[in-house]
Amino acid sequence: MAISFDKALGVHPQAMLIRSQRAELIATNIANADTPGYKAKDIDFASALKAARSTQQSGNTMVRTNDKHISGGTHSMGNSESFRLPNQSDTGDGNSVDIQVERNLYTQNAMEYQASLQFLSGRFKGLNKALGSQG
Repeated sequence: MAISFDKALGVHPQAMLIRSQRAELIATNIANADTPGYKAKDIDFASALKAARSTQQSGNTMVRTNDKHISGGTHSMGNSESFRLPNQSDTGDGNSVDIQVERNLYTQNAMEYQASLQFLSGRFKGLNKALGSQG
């Protein structure tokens, strides 16, 4: 009997990819906290995950331009990246990064990434156990 990794792993591989991309985006926001005119960006996780799942279910695959490139790419978040509405008034330099908000979002995103990672680890242990009993 064949194992369907899509069914076995659920949404977690896509969630981890999006969380990884979001971590990079939040880190960029933090790095540009003092850059005049920089606008904080974020990813709408729900819509990015929905786009990733619909791409996976429709069977669309990314075209690789070189055999050494990793398939899948970083384009799974679609149009989910957007500018964040600032919580504070304009500081005069046009920068919309609130460093405390960014740090909190980064921490929350890291914990959610870790949760998916732990779930996947448990799934792989279970699959490995199931395959071990097949022999």
